[in-house]
Amino acid sequence: MRDQWSEISRNLKKMLDSGIFKVWIAPLHASVQGSVLHLDAPNAFVAGWLESRMLSALREAAAPVLGIAPEAVEVRIASGAQALAAAPLCAGQESAPGLGRPSPLQASLPLPAPECARPAQARWRYAFEDFVVGPSNSVAVAAAQDVCRKGGSVQTLFVNSASGLGKTHLAQAVGRAISESRSNARVGYLTAEEFASRFVAALRSHDVEAFKNRLRELDVLLLEDVHFFQGKEKMQDMALAVVKSLQARGGRVIFTSSFSPRELQRVDSQLVSHFCSGILTSMDRPTEEMRRHILTRKAKSFQVLLPDAVCELLAQRLRGDVRQMESCLNSLIFKARLLNCGLNLDLALEVLTQYAEVECGPDLQAIIRLVCETYGLSERQLCSRSRRQECVLGRNTIYFLARKHTDLSLEEIGEKFNRRHSTVIKGITSVERELSKDSRLGRQIARAVELIERNAGISGAQRV
Repeated sequence: MRDQWSEISRNLKKMLDSGIFKVWIAPLHASVQGSVLHLDAPNAFVAGWLESRMLSALREAAAPVLGIAPEAVEVRIASGAQALAAAPLCAGQESAPGLGRPSPLQASLPLPAPECARPAQARWRYAFEDFVVGPSNSVAVAAAQDVCRKGGSVQTLFVNSASGLGKTHLAQAVGRAISESRSNARVGYLTAEEFASRFVAALRSHDVEAFKNRLRELDVLLLEDVHFFQGKEKMQDMALAVVKSLQARGGRVIFTSSFSPRELQRVDSQLVSHFCSGILTSMDRPTEEMRRHILTRKAKSFQVLLPDAVCELLAQRLRGDVRQMESCLNSLIFKARLLNCGLNLDLALEVLTQYAEVECGPDLQAIIRLVCETYGLSERQLCSRSRRQECVLGRNTIYFLARKHTDLSLEEIGEKFNRRHSTVIKGITSVERELSKDSRLGRQIARAVELIERNAGISGAQRV
């Protein structure tokens, strides 16, 4: 039984965070009676926690080793063990990993006022520990970590990448790291669109100076999606004033964008100069080795056993962004639970029919054809000067998909429709903004993009 329990434990190590494994799994003793696996917990508190939170993971880890039914796993209190009531931990008592943490907010973090700008750990969704580093993002990660260090050399960082490659993860990891290492640090995080909305609210309430001062007094400003400022002169003026003041007093700034500074149009040259005043770097799609690590970590977060062969297959086939990998893994797990079986190669191959390698993705002409079919438009209508909503929406969707799934430059995409590359940027930004909202138009675009990507053999990569 000892060898079998060792093998089950190895499966659990692959499925769970190391802290959870050490605290909850390592103290267990195992025995088999008939066709049932019994796990002896040291006390009632541990037994209760395992039954409520870990039973499905225990069953999944044991089934392939013992060849027993998934439900034939029971947790009991070890003979003679002292029962502990499952009472809440006392104030100041350290909680075990995975227990008693408040769930992280799903929405963007509010910009804190200086006097209370001490974000709690639960306010940040991501951490550096969860970020898989490799050749495609190592410079960006190193620079972001330097921003977190007291006395670090990086004062300003501009990171650009396509959607779903980790810009938000990186920005929030910086916020978390600084907040945890310096309890009195004033950290502000918001998107450019949130910046604009708050600026408009401040104008209406005649509170512009207070808004500006709150930002100026931050130690670190994390400002996402700055391409949203294109063509918005008043927003740019306010952003420039804030950034200049913050940098002058030694504050640090991280900007993220879907475009590099040289691709931005109708942005004040001084603001672009400040974007470029520090480290400029991009993040590309993860390598195959990075994809293996990402899938393994995602599986652990879902508390499922991902066999090495299945992980290898997914890493080879899923060559898109991180959202694509997470979507495929979610689909695979859902199907396995629906069929009451483990993750296996046959099931993975079945799910992968809905996904394809990016290298085999559509060219621009295929994207145009699919958009025409989806929106009920002709290519002639799309290439016309018509400003009808359906034509504009169709063109913008093509810009978005071509940027995402082809290697064409913005100029090359625009040339197809006799548009400037600034028009392409504006169209892509418009689609990204709508996809980020839960609006009627945003949902319509999301459904259209999902349908087009599925018909092109690249579904599951849509923005979420």
